[in-house]
Amino acid sequence: MDQFSPAEDFSGVRESLGAIKPGNMYIEEYLARIGYKGFHEKHDLETLTAIFQHHIRAVPFENLSIHCGETITLDLDQVYNKIVRKKRGGWCMEHNQLLCWVLKTLGYDTTLLGAYIYNLHQNTYASHMTHLLLKVDIDDRAYILDGGFGVSYQIWQPMELISGKDQPQTPGIFRFTENNGTWYFEKIRRKQYIPNQSFSNSDLLERSECRKIYLFSLEPRTIRDFQFQCTYLQTSPDSLFTKKSICSLQTTDGFRALIGWTLIETTYNYKDNTDLVEFTTLKDEEVEETLKNKFSVTLERKFVPINLKGLYMI
Repeated sequence: MDQFSPAEDFSGVRESLGAIKPGNMYIEEYLARIGYKGFHEKHDLETLTAIFQHHIRAVPFENLSIHCGETITLDLDQVYNKIVRKKRGGWCMEHNQLLCWVLKTLGYDTTLLGAYIYNLHQNTYASHMTHLLLKVDIDDRAYILDGGFGVSYQIWQPMELISGKDQPQTPGIFRFTENNGTWYFEKIRRKQYIPNQSFSNSDLLERSECRKIYLFSLEPRTIRDFQFQCTYLQTSPDSLFTKKSICSLQTTDGFRALIGWTLIETTYNYKDNTDLVEFTTLKDEEVEETLKNKFSVTLERKFVPINLKGLYMI
C-alpha cells in the first residue's frame, strides 16, 4: 500500500488541513473503501470525476454521530478512521477534508473554500460560513468539487468555475453566477412524481423550480476556520443537524435518504423530465437494519432517530 513517508514534503496538505499523522493514512486503503480500481496516475478531469463519483456512491452524507452520542471532530486522522476504516459517512467538513487529502496526495492542485448556505426560512444566505468545499485546478481551468451536500443537491461531476453557464448533470441543471468576487450556486430541478399521495405535501419536498444553494468566495481557507461552526452545528438546539437525523447516499440513477424514520428513494428523470420520489415510513426496529442494508452503515452506539419540523428539503 502507498504510505506517506515522514521525509516527504506535504507542507501544502498540512497548511490547508492542519497537523496530520501521515503514517496512519493510506491512499490505497481509501481507494479500496470507495471501490475505485482504475488508474490514478493522471491528474486529469476524467480521473478526478471517476474518483469523485465512486466517493459519493460509497460514502454517505450523514450526521448520525450527533444522534449516537459521538463527537464529530475535524481531526483528519479521526475523519479517515471513521470513513475509511469504520465505513461510515460524514458531513461536508469530513467528506471534503478527506477528499482534499486524497487529491493532494494524488497530486491535484486543491484548495479549501468556505460557503454560506442559503436559509430558506429567512430567504437569505447565512451570516456564518458553515460549508466546506474544494477548488481543483487542472490545465489552467478551475473546478468546484463538493462531496458533502447530499440528497438532490449533490453534484455528480466537478463543475467548471464559469459564471452564468448552465451545467447539466444527472441530478439536474447546476449553475454558478459571479458578482464582484462572490460566487452563487443554484440548481434547476425537474418535476417530481410521488406515487404515495399521502406524502405529496411532505415538508421534505422542494417546491421551487430553481433553488439557491450557497454562496462562496475564492479565498483559501484552512480547516481551523470551521472549528467553531463544527461545534455549534452538533450542539446547538437551533441547529438543523440536532433537529434531524440524516443519512443520504447517491446511487447510479438517483439517491436514497433516511430522515428520522422516513426513507426516501429517488430515481432521476424517471419519465418525461420527472423524478420518481418514493416514501416509506419505518418502524423503530427497522431503522438500523435499513441503515445497514440501504446505506452500508453499521453504528457502534445506540442510535436515536429524530425528525423535528425544520427546513430541510430533498
